Amino acid sequence: MRVAPRELVRDAVERVVLSGHVGKSGAGLERVRLADGRTLVVKRIEPRTDFTVEVTGGMPGREYLLWRSGVLERLPAGVEHAMVDAWVEDGTTVLVMRDLGDAVLTWDDRLSAEKAAWVMARTAGLHRAFLGEAPADVVPLGRALALFAPATAARWADEGIELMRLVLRGWALFVEEASADVAGAVMTLLDDVTPLRRELEAGPVTMTHGDLATVNMAIHGDALVLIDWAMPTAAPGSLDVARFIAGCASVVDGSRESLIAAYRDAAGPAYDERSMRLSLLAGLMWLGWNKALDAVEHPDPQIRARERADLDWWVDRARDALETGVL
Repeated sequence: MRVAPRELVRDAVERVVLSGHVGKSGAGLERVRLADGRTLVVKRIEPRTDFTVEVTGGMPGREYLLWRSGVLERLPAGVEHAMVDAWVEDGTTVLVMRDLGDAVLTWDDRLSAEKAAWVMARTAGLHRAFLGEAPADVVPLGRALALFAPATAARWADEGIELMRLVLRGWALFVEEASADVAGAVMTLLDDVTPLRRELEAGPVTMTHGDLATVNMAIHGDALVLIDWAMPTAAPGSLDVARFIAGCASVVDGSRESLIAAYRDAAGPAYDERSMRLSLLAGLMWLGWNKALDAVEHPDPQIRARERADLDWWVDRARDALETGVL
């Protein structure tokens, strides 16, 4: 179904701003009901309201580029996208998506161990499909690895982005709370991600989603629908797995190790043990600030204890990677 801009404006009989959506980038979302009863979700991306666009390479945004080039139509069986149409008008990128309603997961939804393994298998299918054939219209890996680096955060904190102020606070706590050997190595890599980028690019490179999280997916029948393709990268698929574990382990039943095993079993040639070690190190560089922040300052003592244990697990994985000489 293609919905031209003028048709969308003409036929819309109701618009509801989705102010409570869980995205942190600042992009605007609204649900639109057309005269024929169909509902769609419209996302508008502007540099002045979505800081991730400039950080990851500028307008018109990677999701639009993947849609325009037909890459999203090449997703394998069992993996879907939600895009219906997209265009650029007056410097704003407009994305029109299927309204998946309650099928879109939230932070209140938990995945059973079985369903989490299913998600890993579907994700592995994506990585197998693009193995050695990552498209050109993706975020440069170096930019993705440095998204939450202190230097990046400082710039956007000065622009008034509250999330980036929290990032800076979190990294300061990380240096205080993590073992000095790992904290020093991580902060050095955040200053210059080039060594890690080069080693990851030497692995089985594919197209990754880039921000794999429960809140960026819907379970629709037997298909995993991935939404918010704003940060796809050319990298080993294990980078998606590491970021999923970093962000979502607390809402998944079963262990982190079981998620890795489920992915390994399904990924075939898209899996590489060395790349997984590197990706787990990158996972700490992605959300180590957040884990330190919650481990020290979260108001709920149970969450503080959980995040403390999680931070320790990630520090141990990073040490494993560093001690085995992957860098």
